[in-house]
Amino acid sequence: MGAGLSPIASSTLNTAAPRLPSVDKLLQTPVLQGLQTEFGRSSVTNAVRQVLDTLRLQLRDGSLQAEQVQETVLTTAVQQRLTERFAPRLKSVFNLTGTVLHTNLGRALLPQEAVDAVVEALTNPANLEYDLETGGRGDRDDLVEQLICELTGAEAATIVNNNAAAVLLTLSTLAPGKEVVVSRGELVEIGGAFRIPDIMKRAGCQLVEVGTTNRTHAKDYAEAVTENTALLMKVHTSNYEVVGFTKSVSDAEVTAMAHERGLNMIVDLGSGTLVDLRDWGLPHEVTVRETVEAGADVVTFSGDKLLGGPQAGIIVGRKDLIARIKKNPMKRALRVGKLTLAALEPTLRLYLHPEKLAERLTTLRLFTRPQADMQAQAESLVPQLQAALGAAWVVETAAMNSQIGSGALPVENLPSWGLKLYPASGKQAGRQLTQLEARLRALPRPVIGRLHDDALWLDLRCLEAHMQPQFEQQLSQLSK
Repeated sequence: MGAGLSPIASSTLNTAAPRLPSVDKLLQTPVLQGLQTEFGRSSVTNAVRQVLDTLRLQLRDGSLQAEQVQETVLTTAVQQRLTERFAPRLKSVFNLTGTVLHTNLGRALLPQEAVDAVVEALTNPANLEYDLETGGRGDRDDLVEQLICELTGAEAATIVNNNAAAVLLTLSTLAPGKEVVVSRGELVEIGGAFRIPDIMKRAGCQLVEVGTTNRTHAKDYAEAVTENTALLMKVHTSNYEVVGFTKSVSDAEVTAMAHERGLNMIVDLGSGTLVDLRDWGLPHEVTVRETVEAGADVVTFSGDKLLGGPQAGIIVGRKDLIARIKKNPMKRALRVGKLTLAALEPTLRLYLHPEKLAERLTTLRLFTRPQADMQAQAESLVPQLQAALGAAWVVETAAMNSQIGSGALPVENLPSWGLKLYPASGKQAGRQLTQLEARLRALPRPVIGRLHDDALWLDLRCLEAHMQPQFEQQLSQLSK
C-alpha cells in the first residue's frame, strides 16, 4: 500500500482523536460571523482551517486534552490568528532612546503642515508633472526647486530618493571612467555599510585617495590631479570626528584648486542643515548655503535629517551641472514620488519664517526642548511607572544626554532628563533588565529605551506633552 498509515491504524487514530466541529459549523457562530464582517469570509475560513489543523495535531500528540476543546477556545484562537495576520508590521513606537534622529526608528518626524499635505496628496489627483500654466507636461522638480534655491543660494536643484542616491547620480554623471580625488580622512561609512569607495565604484569612477586618516594638505590634492581627473570631492564627516593632531583643507580652498585646473568640486554634506543651529543655542553644523558660497559646484544632502523633512536626497549647484544630472537615465530610477514632494514643500516653507521655526519644525522643536520640562515630566511619571512595575524595581528620575543622531554632530550632547529603571535586588540584574526591555517592546505601542550601566534609561526628549496620555496608557499594560 506504500508509505503511510494502514486503514486499521488510521481508523484507530481517528477514533482516538475527539471529533472537532466542522468549518461550516464554526463559521455560523456569532463570534466568527462578526469576524467575517471585519476580515472577510475567505480570510476567516482559512484561519479556521489552520486552527483546526493545529488542534488535531495537539490532540493526537497528547499536548491538548479533549475537554479543553470548546467553542470559545476555537473562536478565540481564530480571532487571535486573524488579528496577528492583519496587524501592521510598521508600528508607531515611543522613541525614548535619547537619539532624536534615530535611523532605525524613522529619523525626522514631519511637521503638521507636511502631514496635512501628504494626506491631501494621498486622496486627490495633483499636478505632479502637469504644468497648470501651459496645460502641458511639467517637471516634478519644479514644485520645490525655487524654494530650495532661495534657501541655499544655489542656481538649480533636483531631488532623488536619498543622499546615497544623490551622490551616486552626481558621480555617475560628472565623472564616469574618470578619477575623483578625496581625502582619506573623509572616506566615510554610514549605516547599512554605505561607503564612499563602494558608491564611487558603482558610479564608474576611480577613487584617488590623498593625505592620511588624520591629516590632509592642499598640496595632496594638487599633486593628485592628472589628465584623467574629473572632480575634487569633499565629504562631510558627519558621523564621526577626528581630533588631536589633525589637518584638513577647507571647501573654499579645494574649490579654488579645482577651478584653477578646470575641474569641478563637489561636496557630500550628508545631514545638511539649512540654518545656523547656533541661533537656537545648538552646536554649529556647516550649512548648505555656506558650502555653496564657498564655491562648491554641486552639493548633496539629506531631507530627513537636520532638515526635518521626508527621506530624500537633494542635489544643488550650478545650473549647467544640475541639468546634466537630470538628463542621466538613472535619474528616473532614483526619482521621488508625489508623497515625498508633498511633504518636502511645506517643510521647506517653514524655513521662510525663521522666527517660528523652532515651534513648527518638529525636529528643531525636539532639539531645543527645555531640560526643565523633561524633568517635570519625568517626576510626574514616576508614581505610575512604579505602580506598574512593583516593588521589585527602582524607578527614579535622572539627568541624561540626548544625541541628535543620523550622523549629525556625533560628539555633541543635548542635556536631557528621563527615567532610570533598575532592579531593587542586584541579583541577575542583567537578565531582569533584558526581560523588562522586551516587555516594553511588546506593548501595543512599543516603548524603546536604552540599556546602559546596569539600568534601563528612558530619555523623555522625544515624548512631547500631547503624547504623554497614550504613553501612560501603555504603562498601565505592564501590570497586566
